Amino acid sequence: MRPALRTRWQMLPRTARTLVLAAVGALLLFAALVMLRDPLGRWLWPDPRYDALRQRAEQALRAGRLSAVDGSGARELFEAALALQPDQMEARDGLDRVAQAALARADARLQAGDLPGAQAALQLARELQAPKPRVDALQAKLDARQTRDDLDALYARARQAQMQGRLDDDAQAALPLYQQMLQRAPRSQRALEGREDALQDLLRPAPEALARGDLAQAADLIRRAERFDPGFPALPALHAGLARAVEQRLRQARARLARHQPEAAARLCDGLRPVLPAPLPEPCGQALGDALLHAAKSDAGAGRTAQARHLLELAAAAGVPEDRLQALRQRLHPGPIVAPASSAPLTAHARAHLHRLLQQAERAQARGHWLTPPGESAWDRLRAARALAPQDPDVLAAADAMRDAARNCQSAGLRDNNLARARACLDVWRLLAPNDPGLLPAQRRLAERWLAVGDERLRGGDVAGAREALQRAREVDASVPGIAALAQRLQRVQQDLH
Repeated sequence: MRPALRTRWQMLPRTARTLVLAAVGALLLFAALVMLRDPLGRWLWPDPRYDALRQRAEQALRAGRLSAVDGSGARELFEAALALQPDQMEARDGLDRVAQAALARADARLQAGDLPGAQAALQLARELQAPKPRVDALQAKLDARQTRDDLDALYARARQAQMQGRLDDDAQAALPLYQQMLQRAPRSQRALEGREDALQDLLRPAPEALARGDLAQAADLIRRAERFDPGFPALPALHAGLARAVEQRLRQARARLARHQPEAAARLCDGLRPVLPAPLPEPCGQALGDALLHAAKSDAGAGRTAQARHLLELAAAAGVPEDRLQALRQRLHPGPIVAPASSAPLTAHARAHLHRLLQQAERAQARGHWLTPPGESAWDRLRAARALAPQDPDVLAAADAMRDAARNCQSAGLRDNNLARARACLDVWRLLAPNDPGLLPAQRRLAERWLAVGDERLRGGDVAGAREALQRAREVDASVPGIAALAQRLQRVQQDLH
């Protein structure tokens, strides 16, 4: 206080100073009462609704009704009371007690085997911010119990399927169910033992199939077993037995060809198609095709038209290119060539192998493996399927789909300037539809693109690159305009370099 004001204050009579101080104090008290009227009011005169809600909440808690969707649970009632008077500790304490009761209920339900009830109670405790260590410990116990119960259920279903003889038919068969168990518990002894028993049951017919020469069934059983355990102890011996049987079959086919019995050799080789990847090893490849084509020509010359036609179809199934068959087809089928008659119905094993080949062809095509690697490309897989069932609707549809995809792939390769891919797709397109009118323009465009690449590389001084591009253009279309001019320019540059 400044000296002048202090002097004037001291000059006032004591009574006046007392009255001034009392007035200031009254004003401050009034201001405080105005500012704190709501908290003080709730403290001095609690809302009757608060007490009613809290009492109902206590009753619900004692009755074990911890939470209810209609709002009559202890949690909802305590929360409603707390919303009315947030500074009242009784409601907060009530919610803490609800959380503790939820933890106790979760533990009790878990001990009783009521896993859904335990999970619901634990979720309530978590939402009410119960102590995290206790919540996590109970959750771990609950998860372990749930896993154990799930494994028990899977094992029971797997055992039942195994006793019914359903080993690998679908996802509910024994082996897939054991596989699910092992994915969740890799060291489960009962799952390992169950899988071993089921694999033994699955492979039990394999030795007998090998003994009677049913290589397709034996190979199919081996493949099915390897899906679930490639290291199963019985597989090496079965693989060895299958390899011996295949080699014996190849020797028999070779002997039939040596005795000029190509039809008998073809029957032997047909039995190997579901067993070995395409193309089949010799003598079931070119040697068989050549022998069948030669025999067909001989029969055609001798007037045995029906036999010649039969051998011609066997040659086509053996992989003889269509251009080698075309002339003889014209002799045997004067006028328009009709599609060959459908072959005999496929066995179940052959049908399964056919579907696998088509799936493999589709996957190889999706990866861009049109012509390579040999034996595993989309074309090789489709060719094997066509050899197995040339008139099968699925095979015909797959061939049409691959032809369209190859045509689109060739266009995309040109658009993206990926000439190697465009060439591979063009080759597949040509194999599937050699008379397609769109082939000539497509190969002309590809050859022109290679010429442009060669010209660019030659201008840049890359003689080796230009020479390679010229060779690629010749391979695609040797008559493309401009190929001679580029060859002459390249020759002059090479002469100048020397």
